[in-house]
Amino acid sequence: MPELTTILLAEDEPALGQIIKESLETRKFKVLLCDNGEKAYETYKAEQPKLLVLDVMMPKKDGFTLAKEIRVLDDTIPIIFLTAKSQTQDVVEGFTIGGNDYLKKPFSIEELIVRINNLLKRTKTQQKAELITLGAFTFDFPKQVLQFKDNQPQQLTHREAHLLFHLIKNKNQVLDRSLILNKLWGNDDFFSARSMDVFISKLRKKLSADTNIQIINVRGFGYKLVC
Repeated sequence: MPELTTILLAEDEPALGQIIKESLETRKFKVLLCDNGEKAYETYKAEQPKLLVLDVMMPKKDGFTLAKEIRVLDDTIPIIFLTAKSQTQDVVEGFTIGGNDYLKKPFSIEELIVRINNLLKRTKTQQKAELITLGAFTFDFPKQVLQFKDNQPQQLTHREAHLLFHLIKNKNQVLDRSLILNKLWGNDDFFSARSMDVFISKLRKKLSADTNIQIINVRGFGYKLVC
């Protein structure tokens, strides 16, 4: 029996949340329903869903704030916003902070399902393309696996994988230290910077099998992956 795709639904209107949940479950999705932003954030970290459907106006933490915090941890998970707001600047803000789609209330459940399926297909296609060759290594970003030739694959942590992905995207260029700290750690303070140094050291060790690969510290600016 195939594993169900898990969707996190954050909606504070009980009746609407239940209708959406039950409708998606009839389409063979597993739905985690939360009625506020704080609960949704904790559920996201615990369950690692494949897609997020977030109401914008929620108690404790609104959908935009929730999406910003999740984007620090994961810049690939699809996000659909649900909102009663209709002003253009709200739509623009939703896309600016990392939303992939936007549905204004009231909406058709069928339309929501179509948009969910389209985003999941697009994400699957993108993930297939994310098998990256780095020197003698193969890096499977979606699975967070690094493999040297035919050796045993190395499982990376979420943060190691994202840090390596950004280094590779900027290969042979300086990766701005402050930019990546804010993106992956949420700030660029002293303790986060020390933490990133530790992760860089771990990546250097994992990549040491190929002597043509180096991560260079460019003092005052950031890091450069040279290959």
